[in-house]
Amino acid sequence: MELGAPEIARLGMARLNSARVALLGTLRRDGSPRISPVEPCIVEGQLLIGAMTGSAKASDLRRDPRYVLHSAVTGPDTGEGELKLYGPAAQTHPDLRAAAADAWWQTQPPEKAAVFTLLIAQVAFVGWDIERGQMTIHRWSPANGYTVAGHSYP
Repeated sequence: MELGAPEIARLGMARLNSARVALLGTLRRDGSPRISPVEPCIVEGQLLIGAMTGSAKASDLRRDPRYVLHSAVTGPDTGEGELKLYGPAAQTHPDLRAAAADAWWQTQPPEKAAVFTLLIAQVAFVGWDIERGQMTIHRWSPANGYTVAGHSYP
């Protein structure tokens, strides 16, 4: 994604680094959605998330790797951009897991924390210019490349 859409990568990394918490959507066994807070971690150009090994979100991702990740927003009129990622999650290689020096799972035995790499199939970043009433939508996928469009709101 960094090569195909460097502007989204820059904006998205800034959002994830500033909020330090994001919302992860997974699919329950019955197909209904589940949403859970996570602490995303960017390591060696990869986006990682951790979950307690026996947690529902870890079970969801092991059974069906599809996810959506949405950056946290702190209020309705903050002008904070919104990062939205879609794709499959995969178990993280032990070396990459260990390279996440500040991640919460480093304080846990490996069997207590499942760590996943979020592969990115689609991404969108919505930027807000509150004063002008404008939103800018950046989109990228390997199939469709990078696009940007602006709209007035509300």
